[in-house]
Amino acid sequence: MPGADSWVRSEAKPSTGPGELMASVPQRRTNGATILHEVTEAEGYIASICFKTGPPALVGAELEWTVHARDDPEAPLDPASLRRALGPHAPPTLVPDGSHQALPGGGLVTLEPGGQVEISSAPATSLTVLRDTVDGDIAHLAERLRAAGLRLGDSGIDQHRPPRRLLETPRYTAMQRAFDADGPHGRTMMCSTAGLQVCVDAGEPSGLAARWAAVHALGPALVALFATARRYAGRDSGWASARMRTWLGMDLRRTGPVGAAADPALAWARYALAAPLLCVRGLGPNWDVPAGVTFADWIAGALPRPPTTDDLDYHLGTLFPPVRPRGYLELRFLDTQPGGEWFAPVAVVAALLGDAHALDEARAACEPTEGRWRDAARLGLADPAFAAAAARVADVTARALSGTDLSVTAQATVLDVLDRRLAGGLPLGSRKDFA
Repeated sequence: MPGADSWVRSEAKPSTGPGELMASVPQRRTNGATILHEVTEAEGYIASICFKTGPPALVGAELEWTVHARDDPEAPLDPASLRRALGPHAPPTLVPDGSHQALPGGGLVTLEPGGQVEISSAPATSLTVLRDTVDGDIAHLAERLRAAGLRLGDSGIDQHRPPRRLLETPRYTAMQRAFDADGPHGRTMMCSTAGLQVCVDAGEPSGLAARWAAVHALGPALVALFATARRYAGRDSGWASARMRTWLGMDLRRTGPVGAAADPALAWARYALAAPLLCVRGLGPNWDVPAGVTFADWIAGALPRPPTTDDLDYHLGTLFPPVRPRGYLELRFLDTQPGGEWFAPVAVVAALLGDAHALDEARAACEPTEGRWRDAARLGLADPAFAAAAARVADVTARALSGTDLSVTAQATVLDVLDRRLAGGLPLGSRKDFA
């Protein structure tokens, strides 16, 4: 998330990982990035930056929405209207010379290629503080959009329009060309999807592998429980989460799960180096790269110049697995939630990760659905195994919430959302208008 440096606290430290990995971390020159000559150097570098370990204390969220005209949600989004609506909060991709001011609660606004609006919260040490500040930022954003005749969507995918790219940057142009060569899903992901990301600390070194495995194990059941993206571009997709279908329909070397591992840092490093390059930054407008060239290939000499640690940093930001390490852990598998319901899945994740016994119970409940990401997206809670796992996770969460700083009323609100999702009822925010 923007402002991710806040996650690197004084007590946090890089993952120690295997000794040979850390021994091969390239030393940065004082004037900038270091050239990478060997795969082992790149592995060591990734291991040193992607898991900042220490006592878990922080939680954050990134919330995305499609944006629509209030009186005609099928109408194409007008960039000028979006610029006026966002005003001083507009990001550089929309207003290059703008001030890009934070929202009142500290969140930053960014845009996805199709004009989806995203708020990236500041990390918080309290669920209550996170809920209150993000709710305030959402209200501020929604009011600005309302005044411009716009509104936020309430689904994980655009219910009304086919994909249309709004932002023109060398990165997005190269991305679209690369994705189009593999099929329609990449363009849909770029321009039509909206997700809810939960960001949590990686935790203590001794518990990193278990924490990493647990969030992967919980993922499919939570996808099913919080799926909101069935209708896409005016039609029933037949999937509980057409958004997650899109991600899993892309090149799984970039979007598939890394999975549980005894050494998550090494597993992530190998995943990243085996992933194909999406683009390579240059001075001109063309950032295209030959199809199929991986970062490991680049180190081996596949491109005219050698890669640097800065290039590797950029490459890591073009990988989109369901759980991505960015110093902290970024859980990327949830659909955007309607109305004010964004907080329910965030509270579920934070409560379970904050209670070791509850996390063990929830993980055990999810064993029958572990690894079934595609089934979760396709079937949702219509699958008995996902329904049973989600119900058990909700029961465990009900107890774990009492160990958080949330008030009894706030806990009850979270549990009400869970109960209605499990019962198949309409979500609280299913009305046509967001606010």
